[in-house]
Amino acid sequence: MTYCEPAAMAVCGTRSLATSPSSAPCDHPGALGEADRAVPIIGITIYGCGQDEAVLFRDMAPHYGVLPIFTDAAVSDANLELVRGNRCISVSHKTRISGSMLRALRQAGVRYVSTRSVGYNHIDVHCAESVGISVENVTYSPDAVADYTLMLMLMAVRNAKSIFSRAQVHDYRLNDVRGKELRDMTIGVIGTGRIGAAVIDRLRGFGCRVLAHDRCPETSVEYVTLDELILRSDLVTLHTPLDADTHHLLNRQRIEQMRHGAFIINTGRGSLLDTEALLQALGSGKLGGAALDVLEGEEGVFYSDRRRRPMQGKQLSQLQELPNVLISPHTAYYTDHALSDIVENSIINCLKFERIDQHA
Repeated sequence: MTYCEPAAMAVCGTRSLATSPSSAPCDHPGALGEADRAVPIIGITIYGCGQDEAVLFRDMAPHYGVLPIFTDAAVSDANLELVRGNRCISVSHKTRISGSMLRALRQAGVRYVSTRSVGYNHIDVHCAESVGISVENVTYSPDAVADYTLMLMLMAVRNAKSIFSRAQVHDYRLNDVRGKELRDMTIGVIGTGRIGAAVIDRLRGFGCRVLAHDRCPETSVEYVTLDELILRSDLVTLHTPLDADTHHLLNRQRIEQMRHGAFIINTGRGSLLDTEALLQALGSGKLGGAALDVLEGEEGVFYSDRRRRPMQGKQLSQLQELPNVLISPHTAYYTDHALSDIVENSIINCLKFERIDQHA
């Protein structure tokens, strides 16, 4: 479904990310001047736009003087005409954008791609740079993913999947495996950017020991080498970007070095973790369990209704059958606050690019 939403005459409604539309003055750092907001400034084509995002784009666009064109489909040759002279597009993290697609976008006049995600591993950024397209991610409240990560940690160490599954069939006996308390555990946090740092802040309240590893240490925490973190942690949680250096960061060798009965939590990107090695470690009893909000090969599976369709992907089926593995469909980021941040910052990023490019 595709439609164009005309931009209304802008009013003083530009809001801070931390305030509601009804109470915010026009003092957002990305806010436009009165004269600039009086007429539409730019057009933005928004690909892969869900209904919930469309509501937010429609609400915010007039305040920024933006003319949005929405489609729920991913960018492709079939809908490339929707660019319609727009130099900026906004895309979701759910589908890959190949080099050939980027070249087609550039030929259609696109100069800037805003991805509505923190990660941009789904975009061939090297090709984008070579053809003259700028690619930028968005920031949003780290609390969404941090809260969800803590939830998964607690569910994993308390065997929640097994407990709730048995209760569903009216088996109310105590589980054969006792749960663990976070205060008795050492938690290893790999990646201490905004989300990793927010996870660490939450862990302090539980009284557990926290170790961290990052190429650019910035948070007040005990930093150690990656190998030391792996050896000493009872639970490892992944919050680092996915790139060539971090692909299969937790590989077979590192998983084998983990403590017996340790847990892995992944709310970062699926390919940070070697899924086949994870399955073997779970099957052998080496690991105590895992909680995964992201998964290798999730594209085309997550965000779709598979109840009446055969599952593709042996690894996903194997993981879901295990009583000590929790799977959720890349939903950690999905809160009211975070989604509002994502949409607004995608608009702001496009406007900033236009301003900078006009003065270059």
